[in-house]
Amino acid sequence: MLIQHPHDHEHDLDLEAALDFLNTRELEHGQVVDRLERPAQPRDWFVGQGVLHEEAAGTWTDPDLVRIRAVRDALHEVVDAVVQERRPDPEAVEVVNDVLAQGVVPHLDCDGTTVRIGHRHGASPVDDAVASLAAPIVHELASGRPDRFRICANDTCRWTFFDASPTARRRWCDMKTCGNRAKAARHRQRAKQGPATAS
Repeated sequence: MLIQHPHDHEHDLDLEAALDFLNTRELEHGQVVDRLERPAQPRDWFVGQGVLHEEAAGTWTDPDLVRIRAVRDALHEVVDAVVQERRPDPEAVEVVNDVLAQGVVPHLDCDGTTVRIGHRHGASPVDDAVASLAAPIVHELASGRPDRFRICANDTCRWTFFDASPTARRRWCDMKTCGNRAKAARHRQRAKQGPATAS
């Protein structure tokens, strides 16, 4: 018996793509910037990430755009709650569970001696797309290493990231940018204060 898994388009996305989705709402110079705010932005982002086909993206409505942002914000609330070791907002959990229930459903296709792992699409292309982005986060929170989720320690960034380092001690989303900025700021602060004097 032959088992095939077709890869004509992606529904099993990785955690990095899911975190990129969360970080479409970010701080830039201390101001909140929503990369999915204008109607074309979500479509361009989802197609560019390979989450959705161009044809499906063209069918979005204003309520779809509201739903995308609501799911992203609900996922963010759940991850923030885990990082802060508090209970997530029950409404956020409900939004995430609802979209997961509406997404792509795997199933077997049998043709003679060939078995294919296929899928059926959910209620809408938008639900399929956001469910595929929510799934890796939910999986990691529930059965992976939830203690590895972090919020960048740079107060002007606050990106969500997953700490895959061996020591699990990362504080910044990226050492080259946020980490160096923090170190430079500490250095400037010490320089302003002058040398330490002995008492």
